[in-house]
Amino acid sequence: MPLSIDDFESGDLPSGPSVPEQVIRYLLSNNEQAFTRAEIASAIEEAPNTVGTALSQLKDRELVRHKGEYWAITDDIERVTGAYDLHSASEQLDAEDGGINTEEWDNTAPDTVHPSERDGKSE
Repeated sequence: MPLSIDDFESGDLPSGPSVPEQVIRYLLSNNEQAFTRAEIASAIEEAPNTVGTALSQLKDRELVRHKGEYWAITDDIERVTGAYDLHSASEQLDAEDGGINTEEWDNTAPDTVHPSERDGKSE
């Protein structure tokens, strides 16, 4: 779903589970079946391309399986549980300490350009 530029600029971003988290929850709750990208997108009410990107990332992390057009949760449920536990712990820590203050982070960041953003010129 698009976000208005005013909300984007103000930092008033939507909250809730990310698309990868929604995909994992859906596949985990239907772990005896495999689905197409479109079926998953329809079930979680997200754009198919967004779901496709999430599925590719989850596959790279070995959290989902892929055969042909179909996707399913990994058969290594401990791996999924471990990834979700890490995510939950991160959210809990953010809730306890307020998370990363991006303004403070920006104020302490170096003024030099990151090497990945250089155009080949030396500074």
